[in-house]
Amino acid sequence: MPFALCAGLTVGLAACAADPDEGTNGVGRLSAPEIEGKARSVADTAKAVRLAGTLVSKGDTFKLNMRLKQDGATGSVTTKNSTFELLRVGEALYLKADADFWTHDSQGGDSPTDADAEAADKLDDMYVKVPQGDPAYKQLRGFTDMDLLLKGLIGLHGEQVKGDRDQIGGVRTIKVKGGPAGEGGTLDVALDGSPYPLRFARGGGAGVVVLSEWNTDFPLAAPSREETLDYGKQLPRT
Repeated sequence: MPFALCAGLTVGLAACAADPDEGTNGVGRLSAPEIEGKARSVADTAKAVRLAGTLVSKGDTFKLNMRLKQDGATGSVTTKNSTFELLRVGEALYLKADADFWTHDSQGGDSPTDADAEAADKLDDMYVKVPQGDPAYKQLRGFTDMDLLLKGLIGLHGEQVKGDRDQIGGVRTIKVKGGPAGEGGTLDVALDGSPYPLRFARGGGAGVVVLSEWNTDFPLAAPSREETLDYGKQLPRT
């Protein structure tokens, strides 16, 4: 093939190469700080989201599967010792767990007495309203606070750099990393539709969460009296 024709073919192929931002929302063309800013902006105005994944905090690992909105949340939390459900409607917070959760030995304390075991059986799979004055209230409520969780999850540490493109649940994404190796966290931002944050890997192996069902509303209602019992004393530590 003559050199001129070969060169022309090469240029033509390069010109026809697929534009990775064609058909996207365009945030892939922005700088890393601008992409993160767009993601934070749409997250701040969202009405609802599902958050699922693992968080590591102060040596404890929590597996979350929560649906969150401004006035409440519902979902489950799994710790080293137990799994329990949380339901918050306004400031009213309810916890539901199996009998093992309510026995002292499952929480790392003394062996349960017969009375403890009997009480635990009654509480099995029932909702318990968490008193706002109980030491567990603030910790448990934190798992149901959409603004608090998103604020803690979307923030990157260190100089922000653009990473690779990926797909999450069939949605194209662009990665923004805190530091060249993502040591300050890695955020995946949607390239399709609104630039919602879709996944966040915390720095130092401190967990990965997937964010989905943005702005998808869901019902929240307090449990009925038949589904609710009073624990009667300070809740076990989770």
